[in-house]
Amino acid sequence: MKFTITREQLQEGLTAVAAAVPSKTTLPVLANILLEATKDGLKLSGTDLDIAVGTTVAAAVDQEGAITLPARKLVELVRELPSAGIRITTQGEQRVTIECGRSKFKLLGLPREEFPSFPQVTFDGSSKTTARELQKLIAHVAFAASTEESRPVLNGVLWQLLPDRMRMVATNGHRLAKMEIPMQSTLAQQAELIVPPKALEQFRKLFGPDDEIEIGRSDNHLGFRSATTQVFTRLIEGPYPNYEQVIPRENDKVATVEKASLMSALRRMAIVASDQTHRIRMSFGDGSCRLSVTTPDLGEAQEEITVSYEGEPLDIGFNANYLLEVLKYMPTDEVRMTFKAPERAATVEPVGWDDPAAYLTLVMPLRLLD
Repeated sequence: MKFTITREQLQEGLTAVAAAVPSKTTLPVLANILLEATKDGLKLSGTDLDIAVGTTVAAAVDQEGAITLPARKLVELVRELPSAGIRITTQGEQRVTIECGRSKFKLLGLPREEFPSFPQVTFDGSSKTTARELQKLIAHVAFAASTEESRPVLNGVLWQLLPDRMRMVATNGHRLAKMEIPMQSTLAQQAELIVPPKALEQFRKLFGPDDEIEIGRSDNHLGFRSATTQVFTRLIEGPYPNYEQVIPRENDKVATVEKASLMSALRRMAIVASDQTHRIRMSFGDGSCRLSVTTPDLGEAQEEITVSYEGEPLDIGFNANYLLEVLKYMPTDEVRMTFKAPERAATVEPVGWDDPAAYLTLVMPLRLLD
């Protein structure tokens, strides 16, 4: 293998695949990146066996070939090289020479044969969409997935491919986010997939908004590919909970509030809230919302903000962190909150969002201790 590449192109390719390389592994080759010099340029690949990423960058290839090299050291080395041409040559199956300007390095790698092959995902008759549509869903929904290992299915994001729209839902049992967008593109078939958030984050980072993406799948893997980049992921198995059951339909108390002022007040209250429950009280009445906190071993706090409120007065408790999290992803300056009773789920939605997407979040309340 022998090729020349600019530092910028090599760094771009390494950055794309390095996130898929595990920081700790019992299989030495997984700590490496696979470099393949081909007639199309330099293809780089990385995997942790759950997620696999491959990308091709421009390079002048004199001799085709492949080798795997330690990901962390290669990334650090290329980052410190001057902005100039880099010449990479293999010597045998496990040794590489890297030359740039007056610098010369020799690195030991592992043969390509030891590197695991990517999942067999079929793209025949695959669905197509622009990355922008999927990135919008991911950006507003993936945050709500669970990080606890007790219910693995909640560690994923439910992605529903429907005839005329796409929908994503994520929840950890305490908060939920749901968005659906009408489809401008063609879907080969309807599907319900549970996708790890880490894979969706790779998708969000690696593809440009205007990239046309093909979506392929096998029984337990999902693949995305553009002209230069591929992302594969193992799907999470199991039925996703019936989220429609927990979305309230009868909430008759409605508050419209400026997002920034509510978030500021919540952050201040959260300082005095319990480190275990993060519980704050919200008291809604005519034209105002009073936020208060009482933590026996710390102290108390209260603040009042202006809201537009319709309905009977209401006292309700929330985990301030969960409420702040859903507000952070609201795409508008004003939000609409709906309630039924102190023990029933509340919804938070954007107000005045001129977008074809429909977005809803939900937060479960905490029992108030009077």
